[in-house]
Amino acid sequence: MYDLAIIGGGPAGYVAAERAGSQGLSVLLFEKASLGGVCLNEGCIPTKTLLYSAKTYENALQGDKYGITATGVEFDFGKMMARKNKVVRKLVAGVEAQMRAGKVTVVKAAAYIKGRSDKGIELIVAPQEGQEAGESYFAAHLLICTGSEAMVPPIPGLAEAGEILLTNREILQLKEQPAELVVIGGGVIGMEFASFFNSLGSKVTVVEMLPEILGGLDLEISAMLRNIYAKKGIDFHLQAKVVKVQGNEVFFEKDGQTQSVKGDKILLSVGRRAVTQGYGLENLGVELHRGGIKVDELMRTNIPGVFAAGDVTGFSLLAHTASREGEVVVNNILAARQAAQSGSKVRYDRMRYNAIPGVVYTNPEVASAGLSEEAARAANIEFKAIKLPMAYAGRFVAENEGGNGLCKIIVDSRNGRVLGVHMLGNPCSEIIYGACMAIEQEMTLEELKQVVFPHPTVSEIIKEVAYNV
Repeated sequence: MYDLAIIGGGPAGYVAAERAGSQGLSVLLFEKASLGGVCLNEGCIPTKTLLYSAKTYENALQGDKYGITATGVEFDFGKMMARKNKVVRKLVAGVEAQMRAGKVTVVKAAAYIKGRSDKGIELIVAPQEGQEAGESYFAAHLLICTGSEAMVPPIPGLAEAGEILLTNREILQLKEQPAELVVIGGGVIGMEFASFFNSLGSKVTVVEMLPEILGGLDLEISAMLRNIYAKKGIDFHLQAKVVKVQGNEVFFEKDGQTQSVKGDKILLSVGRRAVTQGYGLENLGVELHRGGIKVDELMRTNIPGVFAAGDVTGFSLLAHTASREGEVVVNNILAARQAAQSGSKVRYDRMRYNAIPGVVYTNPEVASAGLSEEAARAANIEFKAIKLPMAYAGRFVAENEGGNGLCKIIVDSRNGRVLGVHMLGNPCSEIIYGACMAIEQEMTLEELKQVVFPHPTVSEIIKEVAYNV
C-alpha cells in the first residue's frame, strides 16, 4: 500500500509528489496526459514563452527610443511556436526527473476510484470501453488534483464553428498567425493572447460581458491597461453579451443593439471549471461545493484521508496556489505521522489565501496581491489607497521610455496594515512577491518604510508609495 496516491500531475500533483517522495513517503501518481498539467503544457509556460518572443520583437521595433536603430526586423511565427514546444519539452523532462529522484511511481493513465476497504483507498487505471478493469492500487491517503477545463457556454453556433473556434489548447497549436482574431472574454487568458497577437500585428477585438477587463483585479489598473492596448490598436467591446456565432462572425448585444465582428479565428476564453466527473468521486462520497471539491484550510475533503488541491477546488485557479496547496497536504500528512510517533499534538500547516499574487503577462505587466479597493469596500473595511506613477522609480524611467504605470498600496485605516498592492508596469511580475510577504506578515506601512530596497530598481516604487501618505 502506498502512503499517498495522487490523481493529476499538474502543479499541485507533481509538487506534492516531489515533496512527499523526498520525505520518504511512498507515492503513486496518475497522469493521463503529460506531467506538468495544463499550466506547463497548455497554459502558463507556453504562453509566457510566446509573450517573451512578442516582447523581444516589440523592443526591436522600438529600439530607436533608446538610440538603437535596427532595420529589417521580422519575426518567424513557426520558429516562435517551435521554441515554445522546445521549452515545454525541456521542463516536462525536468518534472519527470524530479519524480524519479523522489522515487515516485508514475502511472501514465487516467485513474478511477473504486472505493475504500480495509486495504485502503482503491484505485485502478480507468478501463477503456470494452476493456476489463486492470490492476488495483491501494493508498492510505488520496490527493485529487484533476484540475480544470475550459468552459464552453451554450452559445448558438459554437459547435458548428469548427476549426475557427479555439480554446487555450488549440490556439497554442496554430501553424499560422491569424490576420484577425476575435477574443470572447477579457480575462487573464484572453488578454494575454490578445497582447501576443496584437504585438505581431494581428487585428484583435476583445468582447467582454463585464464593465471592465480583468474582472476581480483593481479596476483603475485594469482600465489603464485597456487604454494602453486600445492605443495599440485592440478594439474593446465591454458590457457586450455574445448571443451567437455564425461561421467566423461573433454577434453580441451591446447598448440594446445587436452588433457583430469577424475574425479568421475566434478564441473562446470565458473561464474554466473544475474537473469532478468521470473518475469515481461518487464512490467515496466526496462533497462538492460551487462546482469544485469542497475543502477546508488543511485541504481536507469531507472524507478522512482524502484531500484536494489545485483548480479542482474551484478556488484561486492559479498554478502557484495549486503548488502551495499540494505542499500543505504533504506537510499535514507528515505532521500527523510525526505526532502519532511521538505522542505529541499535531501542528498543522494551513492554507492562506490573503496574499496570493496574481499576474497578467501583457506588455506592460499587471501584478497584484491582497485586497483591491473594490474588495476592501465590499468587506466594509476602512482603508486608504496610496498611489504613485511608476515613473517615481528611476530605473523604470530608464528602461521604459514613454512608458505608463502605477503602483497602489491599500492600507487598513484602523491599524496601518498593508492589505493590498497593485501594479502596472514592467517588470512588476518580479516585484510583487515582496508585497505578498508584507501582507502575509501583516506589516504596517511604517514597517514597510523601514525596508531597504536596492537602488536603482523598479521595486523602489513600493517604498516611494509608502512615503506618499
